[in-house]
Amino acid sequence: MSLNDPQTTTQADSLVIAGKTYRSRLLVGSGKYRDLEETRLATEASGAEIVTVAIRRVNIGQDPNAPSLLDVLPPSRYTMLPNSAGCYNAEDAVYTLQLARELLNGHKLVKLEVLGDPKTLFPNMPETLKAAEILVKDGFDVMVYCSDDPIQAKMLEEIGCVAVMPLASLIGSGMGILNPWNLSLIIEQAKVPVLVDAGVGTASDAAIAMELGCDGVLMNTAIAGARDPVLMAHAMKLGVEAGRAAYLAGRIAKKFAAAPSSPTAGTVT
Repeated sequence: MSLNDPQTTTQADSLVIAGKTYRSRLLVGSGKYRDLEETRLATEASGAEIVTVAIRRVNIGQDPNAPSLLDVLPPSRYTMLPNSAGCYNAEDAVYTLQLARELLNGHKLVKLEVLGDPKTLFPNMPETLKAAEILVKDGFDVMVYCSDDPIQAKMLEEIGCVAVMPLASLIGSGMGILNPWNLSLIIEQAKVPVLVDAGVGTASDAAIAMELGCDGVLMNTAIAGARDPVLMAHAMKLGVEAGRAAYLAGRIAKKFAAAPSSPTAGTVT
């Protein structure tokens, strides 16, 4: 990979999850859109290849008489990432993801999400750890929504999760990255991909996550809730790409002193 060729750098720098390679580091949700057509257009504009699906809220075959998400986002083009959104204990989360596996013909890659309460939507980490262990033993490739606690993140990795997904701030809050220090600690120790999940509000939030060294960003509300979801999806794509490029390029050190932006040696007098 030549660092002098941005195009080559971008192509060679791929995201790998559970042995599969992806060009895009932006993952998107499929809920909260006005209709399936808007879902399709925004997803295409985002450039995402992985799309999360809340099995309890989005139809992918549970109701054969209703329109299916798979009609507009076919699995032949996108990697579906079933999630257990809306589950508040390990038992419900495991059952929901087992149902998703049946609906998607043995699909193994899932996003585990066990919530603590309906107000904060913070992860219930004891139940998350319990569910992760069951799912990994059952043969699932588990990506997991978790708190930004480095100890808990490491425990999930040691259980066998293929990616950890700490929240940046509350789900749907749009507050952005509230604790970059904890995210940095998780990234520093992780041997699996670290993806920010929850709290991103705009493209600069996505760029900051990537500049910190995150491997990717997952978002839904920030795109679907925007005034123009399709345009925001495109903005998020650019934000993730810019942040990743800046991380690879290596920013200058921060210092409490000015430095001339042009050479001081050999000046014309």
